[in-house]
Amino acid sequence: MPDVKPLTKKQREVIDDLFTAELEEQQIFEKHRINKRVYDKWLAEDNFADEFDRRVKSAHRRGELIIARFANVAAAKLVQLTESENQETSRKACLDVINYLRQKAEPNPEEQPEAEKLPDLPPELASRLLAAMAESKASANTGE
Repeated sequence: MPDVKPLTKKQREVIDDLFTAELEEQQIFEKHRINKRVYDKWLAEDNFADEFDRRVKSAHRRGELIIARFANVAAAKLVQLTESENQETSRKACLDVINYLRQKAEPNPEEQPEAEKLPDLPPELASRLLAAMAESKASANTGE
């Protein structure tokens, strides 16, 4: 295995700023007095690219954790929005719930046998379902 040289101080500072500073990429280049060509060269180096990829994966994991932590709150809010007085908000929330449930029912299409895959929901059918739900809600609200 070839020796991987450690990152230089400047490379570490640039990576730190890319992932923690509230600056645009170009502003970071200017701050550290490097140009895009130097940055692209660094990205082609294994040591820099590996650290960059490690930071990206770490950032994704942190984001997934935040989403997972608040998934129940978001789901409850989405269900509340299906009862919104604003028909467009209610319609969009219903579609989001339907799409979420379909994704959960069909987690990985490659792993499912063809016979078990859910059929695509044609837009016309989805529209009729949403219209029926809206009609049902409207009649429940008016007491009919």
